[in-house]
Amino acid sequence: MGGSSIDKRAIAKFTKDLQREFDKQGPIRIPVETDMPELPPLGSGSSGTTVNNYGPVFHGDVSGAQIAWNNETVTQNQQNATNTSTVAPGYEPLAKLVTDLLEQLPQVGLDEQDRLETAEAANDVLKEITGVESPEPGKLRRAINLLRGALSPIRDGLITGLAAGAEDWAKAAIAGLTGVS
Repeated sequence: MGGSSIDKRAIAKFTKDLQREFDKQGPIRIPVETDMPELPPLGSGSSGTTVNNYGPVFHGDVSGAQIAWNNETVTQNQQNATNTSTVAPGYEPLAKLVTDLLEQLPQVGLDEQDRLETAEAANDVLKEITGVESPEPGKLRRAINLLRGALSPIRDGLITGLAAGAEDWAKAAIAGLTGVS
């Protein structure tokens, strides 16, 4: 190299002075925004999507109802078992939380495999608290722990590329699942 040299002492002094200034100012904070949609809070009852209904809309209980819409011919059969989809008494808030979670899960931005595994864990919880028999505490505890485990990487920020608010969403879901059995 012709005629130039690196002044290592000057660089060391500059680095030390720069560090001193950073130490005075505290941590550097940079706000980050994504193009992903904001997730609604769990339990809000709104998935944040627009639904266009091109047929009958029912508001209220339609248990056991059958309907055919815009059909040339239709054959309907129905078999009703007693309380096949009833939420076990006392587990209604858990059912609401898990149902909201399943509704909002596609908006979180998980890859297909993680989304399917999380949905499967959530459906296991619902399966245990609905039906004819009372929930079995051991099975329900395992199902809830699996669901919390599936949500933990989201809460901890270990998965990149998720929707804005996904960490808080997962944190709220895990908090809602804590202490339930």
